[in-house]
Amino acid sequence: MLTADLAAAIGGAHVLTGSDMARYSRDWMGRYQGAPVAVVRPGTTAEVADCVRIAARHGVAIIPVSGNTGLVGGTMTRGGLLLSLERMNRIREVKRDARLVIAEAGVILTRLHEAAEKEGLYFPLWFGARGSAMLGGVLSTNAGGSNVLRYGSTRGLCLGLEVVLADGRVLNLMSELHKDNSGYDLKNLFIGAEGTLGIITAAVMKLVPAPKAHATATVAARSVADALTLLNRMQEATGNRVEAFEFMPRTYCERLRDVRPDLGLPFDHIPDVTILIEAATTVPQEASPDASGDIPLVTTLESILAEMMQSGLITDAILARSEQQRRAMWARREAAAEIGVGLHPEVDTDVCLPLDKVEPFLTIAIQRLQAIDPGSRTITVAHLGDGNLHFTAYPTRDDKTLKDKLLEVIEDVVADLGGSFSAEHGVGLSKLPSMSRRKDPVALDVMRAVKRALDPDNRMNPGKVIPG
Repeated sequence: MLTADLAAAIGGAHVLTGSDMARYSRDWMGRYQGAPVAVVRPGTTAEVADCVRIAARHGVAIIPVSGNTGLVGGTMTRGGLLLSLERMNRIREVKRDARLVIAEAGVILTRLHEAAEKEGLYFPLWFGARGSAMLGGVLSTNAGGSNVLRYGSTRGLCLGLEVVLADGRVLNLMSELHKDNSGYDLKNLFIGAEGTLGIITAAVMKLVPAPKAHATATVAARSVADALTLLNRMQEATGNRVEAFEFMPRTYCERLRDVRPDLGLPFDHIPDVTILIEAATTVPQEASPDASGDIPLVTTLESILAEMMQSGLITDAILARSEQQRRAMWARREAAAEIGVGLHPEVDTDVCLPLDKVEPFLTIAIQRLQAIDPGSRTITVAHLGDGNLHFTAYPTRDDKTLKDKLLEVIEDVVADLGGSFSAEHGVGLSKLPSMSRRKDPVALDVMRAVKRALDPDNRMNPGKVIPG
C-alpha cells in the first residue's frame, strides 16, 4: 500500500490523509480544490528521493507544494501525491564574503531576508507573500516581485540547484560559480518548470550588500509616459539605483480606498497615475547626511521631482521622510492581494509588455473589453519598471463563454504589442489555454521533448505548464 510504504520510509507522522490534508489541498485564493491520495512531508533530500521512487512503484503522480501561495493552480491534483517541502527548511550556510546563501526549498523568504540581514547583506527577492512563500516555490515559478527592475527575477538570483528527478536520482547542480560554461545550462531548465521536470530541494542564491539608505516617494503623474520619464531620469542620476517603480492607476486606488480605508490615500484626490518609486544605495557618501542633515540620495530624488513638477510632467509628490512614512507607502502597494477579494466574476491576467507599450495596452484593451461587455470594469496594478501588469477584468456576468472571449481579447492586444501573456505567476493549470493559443508551436514541441526525456511516465506534476 502506498501510504504504508511512505510511512516506513519517512515515518507515519509525516504521511497525512483524510482531514489532515485540508490545508494542502486547497489553494489560498480558493480557486482550486484538489483531492490528493495523501500528503507526504519528507525532511531530507534522501527522503524526497525515497518518496519519488515509492510513488513510481505505485504509479502515482508527484505534485510538489511549498508555501501554497500560487495563483495558477500549480499544486492542484486529483489522485496524485502532494509532496510538501515545508520540513526542508534549513539554511545550510550564509557565505558573507562570497555573498551567497545555501538553503533548502522549504525556507520561507522572510527567513532568508533575516539571515542575510544578520550578515549586513540583503536577499533582493521581495513581494507581498514573502512571509509564507518558500524558496522552492519561487524557483519553480521563477517569481518576480518589486525588485526585478534592479536585481532580476528569481532565475537571475540563482547560482545552483539540487533537484530530485522522476526516477529518484539526485541531480547535484549546487554550483557557487558565477561562470560555468560546461555544457547545457541545466539549472535554468528547472527554474520556472513548476515541478514538471523534477523537485527542487535546495539552491544557492545570490545576496547583495544591504542598502544604507532609501529614497522613496509617491508621485502623481499626468500619464504613464511621463512616469517613465521620471524613471529614466532617476536611473541616469543615480547610476541605475532604482529598485522599484510601481504603478497604481485610479481603479486600484479607488478600490484601495474602499477595501483598506485604514491605509489612507497619498493625495487628497485620486490621480489617473500614481507611482511608488524607490531607489537605494550602499555608497556611504550617498547615504550619510550632509551638512544640512539631508540624505544625498533623497535630495537627488527630490530635485528630479521638483524639476518635473515645474515642467508639469508630474502634478503632486510626497517624499518619505522617515521609515514609518516609507512603510506606509509600501503598505498601499502590498495590499494588492486584498484588492480583488470579493469581486466576482473575474478574468485575472499577469502580462508583460515593453515599457513604452504599457499605456497603449491599457487604452486599447479597455476599449475592446467595453465594446464586448459594456459595463465591465478593470483593476490594474503593475511593476511598471519591468512592464509587468496584473490586469484584472470584471465582466458583467459569470458566463464562461464571455470570460474566455475577454481573455482572448486581452491576449490579442498583448501579442499585437509584442508582450507575453505570462510574466511572474507561472502557468500551472489556469494558463494552459493561453499556452495552446500563444506559445510558439515549435517551442511547445521542444518542451514536450524535454518533458518526455526527463519524465517519460509523466508523473511529475502532470497536466501543468505544457498543454495537451
